[in-house]
Amino acid sequence: MLTVAYLANEFPSAVEPYVSEEIEELRRRGGRVVAGSVRKSKSDPSSPCEIVLNPLSVTVVLGAFWICIREWQRLIPLIVRVLFKGREGVIQRAKALIHTFLGACYCVRLKGRGIEHIHVHHGYFGSWIAMTAARLLDIPFSMTLHGSDLLLRGDFLDVKLAHAEFCLTISRYNRRFIREHFPEIEPQKIIVTRLGVDIPAPDKISSARGKKPSVPLTLLAVGRLHPVKNHAFLVQACARLASRGLHFECVIAGGGPERNRLQSLILRLGLEHKVTLLGHVPREQMGSLYDRADVTILTSRSEGIPLVLMEAMARGKIVVAPAITGIPELVIGGKTGFLYEPGSMDDLVECLTFIDSMMRAESGFDPQRPDKSAASRQLDWIRHAARVQVLHNFNRKTNLEFFADMFLQRVEQRTKSVPDENFVLQQI
Repeated sequence: MLTVAYLANEFPSAVEPYVSEEIEELRRRGGRVVAGSVRKSKSDPSSPCEIVLNPLSVTVVLGAFWICIREWQRLIPLIVRVLFKGREGVIQRAKALIHTFLGACYCVRLKGRGIEHIHVHHGYFGSWIAMTAARLLDIPFSMTLHGSDLLLRGDFLDVKLAHAEFCLTISRYNRRFIREHFPEIEPQKIIVTRLGVDIPAPDKISSARGKKPSVPLTLLAVGRLHPVKNHAFLVQACARLASRGLHFECVIAGGGPERNRLQSLILRLGLEHKVTLLGHVPREQMGSLYDRADVTILTSRSEGIPLVLMEAMARGKIVVAPAITGIPELVIGGKTGFLYEPGSMDDLVECLTFIDSMMRAESGFDPQRPDKSAASRQLDWIRHAARVQVLHNFNRKTNLEFFADMFLQRVEQRTKSVPDENFVLQQI
């Protein structure tokens, strides 16, 4: 029975359900998975996660010091890279040294568990910890890259990719990016494994069509209130829509460090009756939010391929997003949703204005668009195509099965080949 250590920066996390799903799929296949988290979960502090690295115990720290002394030759190449090579700043280098020691601590926690492979989700600091532990244990490691961990915060990725047995990533865009920026990495090591969502049955979703003049266009944004999600851009777009006299409301679901700044911006722009910050919304309540919304909108500066868009499209909803990174692999402009030019306020506002006019024409109330049937056919086709796109290409069940098949094939092939290779060396 294969035994894998699976590490995440924080596990479980309400905004990263795919980590739990992958662990459970591997366990369903008969593998033993030791789930680990670098820090204690905020969303579920009582979770029975087998290994939580922080806070550290005295026993683990002493054991890590001893391993570092005993296995110093395995650590020297990493230390040399951190201190003397690359373009990372002083702070990133200092953090990498700390994470190297945390890797030794993780090694101590894994000792005696029969771990044959370490996998880490995201390329942030947890990936350096996992890589270090794998070197000290003399076993392979792999990682999954999403969006910001590759495109915005890819510190020391050259080392991580070089030492990884294989690297999973969630979009073709990411794979091209890795190949262009790290040409020394063997192409066959980079594998696209898409995320996915459940597809609700047709009778479980809202089928509302059209907008009467008295009913506002409802915009929904879902995501952590963090600068990279760029919710301020959406709020400013709402101010532009209000100045045009568009009848709308915008609700933003999610919590985070930007809440106070966004609330101040909403008040300053006089949008307190049009834009609402809902805070964190439990996943079980998200279905009703999607059903109530006319348009699900994303304004991020960087993304992988967001689950939010998949979930909305699976429910046959109109989505609007910037044409960045892997998003056009999900949202095909004018066919499965609408794309706007990244950073273009004018393009976003025009897009939303066009959708509003189409939805009001769909109900037959817009005197400027008398052809109600044409508008209805166009929007219905987009809604249908969006649902079909997710059903065939971003289906949670199908993509989890592909992930597990590929992962186990790669890992088992490696673990079975190592004893044979050692036997040959021993005979020589």
